[in-house]
Amino acid sequence: MTKNSGGLEVFTVVAANLPEHARNPIHTDAGAQAAGFPRALVAGVTTYAYLTHPVAAAWGIDWIGCGGGEVRFRSPVFDGDLVDCMPTVDGDDAVIVGAHVEGDDHPRATFRAVRESGGCPPLRDGERLETRHIRLEGLWGPDYASRAGDTLALYEDQGIVHPAVWPALANHIVHTQVARGPWIHLRSIVRHHATAPAGAAAFVHAVVTRRYERGGERAVLDVHIEVDGIVVASLEHEAIVALPGP
Repeated sequence: MTKNSGGLEVFTVVAANLPEHARNPIHTDAGAQAAGFPRALVAGVTTYAYLTHPVAAAWGIDWIGCGGGEVRFRSPVFDGDLVDCMPTVDGDDAVIVGAHVEGDDHPRATFRAVRESGGCPPLRDGERLETRHIRLEGLWGPDYASRAGDTLALYEDQGIVHPAVWPALANHIVHTQVARGPWIHLRSIVRHHATAPAGAAAFVHAVVTRRYERGGERAVLDVHIEVDGIVVASLEHEAIVALPGP
C-alpha cells in the first residue's frame, strides 16, 4: 500500500462478485452479456465496500458510527478487474476515494466520505414499501466485505456490521420490491447514526420518493435501517430498476 499526502492508504483489490449477487442477472456473465456488457458487473455495494477501506482504516470506528458520504457509480467495475481505491483529501473533514482500473482516465466510481453525517432525515412522502425484518448476520454481517477481498479486520474484530451492508439492504429492497428484471445501482448517500452489533435484528423501512426515465426507468428511495428502536443508518438510494429495451 502507498499513502497520499493526508496519510490515507491506497487499497488495491481484485474485484469479485459474492454468490448472493447472482440473483440479479447483471452480476452474471450471461445476464451482463444479454444487456450488452462484456462480462459480469461487480455489485455496486461491493465496489462501495472497497472504497470505504481507506476511510475506515484512517478514521476508525468513529466514522463507522457517525460518518458517511456519497457514492456514485460512473461506469461498471467488472468481475476480475484490478481496482486501486485511491483517496484524496478534500478539506478538513472529507476524503474522495476513486475506484481506478488500469487503462482508464477516470475512476469507475467515487466516494466522497465525511467524518460527520449529521442527523437522520425523515422519510419523505411517496410510495411506502413493505418493511423487512432482517437479522444482521451471514449475508449481512461483519464479514460482508472480507468475503469479496477486503482485508480490513476492524469489523470482525469489533463484532460490528460492515457499512456496506446498509446500501446492500437498500438494494435488497430494490430487488425484491421495485426492480423488474436486471437492474443497476447508481448512487447512494449513506449516513451512519450508530454502529450495529453482529446478529442484531434490523427493520428496513423504505419509500420510493421519485420515479423517472433516463436510460431506463429510475427510482429514488429513502431508506431507514432501525436496530433496537434506533435508526443506525439512513440512505438516499437510486437505481435503474428497468433497463431499456433493445
